[in-house]
Amino acid sequence: MQLVVGRIGRAHGIKGEVTIEVRTDEPELRLGPGAVLATDPATAGPLTIESGKVHSGRLLLRFEGVRDRTGAEALRNVLLIAEVDPAELPEEPDEYYDHQLVDLDVVTVDGTEVGRILEISHLPGQDLLIVSRPDGTEVMIPFVSEIVPEIDLELQRAVIDPPPGLLNDAEAVIVSTRDSDGADGTA
Repeated sequence: MQLVVGRIGRAHGIKGEVTIEVRTDEPELRLGPGAVLATDPATAGPLTIESGKVHSGRLLLRFEGVRDRTGAEALRNVLLIAEVDPAELPEEPDEYYDHQLVDLDVVTVDGTEVGRILEISHLPGQDLLIVSRPDGTEVMIPFVSEIVPEIDLELQRAVIDPPPGLLNDAEAVIVSTRDSDGADGTA
């Protein structure tokens, strides 16, 4: 089984290093020197990691055969894919691999159909579930326990408890801005 373990970002310096958006809880294992990774698009790889280091809180990698900034920039936005044993599951019970979540049905706590998970967007602050709705639109749902209290892999569904306005703009709570003297901020 293949899992996305990172996305290549900007070139760093002039010697072929790139920043990596890490998408694995085990970067030491999956993104260590000597690891051979498939890529998306496939034409960019496979890539073999020559060296890596953390600089200012970001993982920097250098790949074999990439020796300059031009080569590094050509890899920008390429996804890094590792081969993983299908029996291998996350250690924590409330952690999931992307492939376990993609295609799950999404329903509210009262059973209302919301849609199906298309992908997981990994952002610095939190992950988002990108959900395709029956009407063809998409909605982004923060993947936090307060909003997604249940993932049932056996029933192939994610149960959500959305705050007002997440799924329906008409339910959004209007917050008035007030000046320090209590007057509305409108003129």
